[in-house]
Amino acid sequence: MKLTPQQIEQFDREGYLFFPGQFTTQESRVLADEVPAIYARREVYNVREKGKDAVRTNFAAHLYSKPFATLARHPRMVGPVMDLFNEQVYMHQFKINGKQAFDGDVWQWHQDYGTWLNDDMMPTERAMNIAIFLDDVNEFNGPLMFIPGSHKRGVVDAKHDTTTTSYPLWTVDNDLIAQLVQRAGGKAGGIVSPIGPAGSMILFHSCLVHASGSNLSPWHRVSVYLSLCAVSNHIRRFKRPEYIAHRDFTPIATLPDDCLLKPYPVDLPWQDGMPASALQTSSVPIAESRQAA
Repeated sequence: MKLTPQQIEQFDREGYLFFPGQFTTQESRVLADEVPAIYARREVYNVREKGKDAVRTNFAAHLYSKPFATLARHPRMVGPVMDLFNEQVYMHQFKINGKQAFDGDVWQWHQDYGTWLNDDMMPTERAMNIAIFLDDVNEFNGPLMFIPGSHKRGVVDAKHDTTTTSYPLWTVDNDLIAQLVQRAGGKAGGIVSPIGPAGSMILFHSCLVHASGSNLSPWHRVSVYLSLCAVSNHIRRFKRPEYIAHRDFTPIATLPDDCLLKPYPVDLPWQDGMPASALQTSSVPIAESRQAA
């Protein structure tokens, strides 16, 4: 999958690209069928909603689940990001966000790069998300909301919100959100919310300001996010556990395009359990810790 010049221009202008129905029903079903067993695990990499049993987000499934290990190497997911960076990429983060029916909580307004900068010491914003819907997404089940063009502001001021939900996030205050929305067109396009069938794909800039409301509908809205980072831009600190912010900067080698429908070998290093080293963290930058050693 190669991006066209028009798509690259649109991405630069708006900060995101939406590909409705990019994966077939059969392909997305291979992934969706794997989710209940993963969410049922009582493991630290399953973060549950505040005060509830519903899974808010699952981390690192590509290290212990074959379907998601395959998705992590899918050319339709990895190729567009390499096109934009003109460089090989590695997996910075892999998550399956739940947004469960009736129980899915909000994701506050934020930039992903704000967290990657503040927590992981990622040097620049040469990293981005590419996501696939595993359920149909409509206006009722908590779809993503983007402020088009907000990535042009670069990194904006954010505060570390550790109380609103079960997952800490570097969030953007309401006054700045109002300004960004007005600048993007106010009621005439200042907020957009891509909706579409399972198998649809979204690519968005790491500085694009986004959020999602709670899911009060009876329909799940599960999506998988690959956070891909240019290899030269790898993180410089291991402040967060490895299941959240990965430490293997090896470039991703993609599989053939039919990999979700045909068996191809993939590595599953955590298939027999997450190593204890994945929980070890340090506030010291990598270079300094290596010098001390």
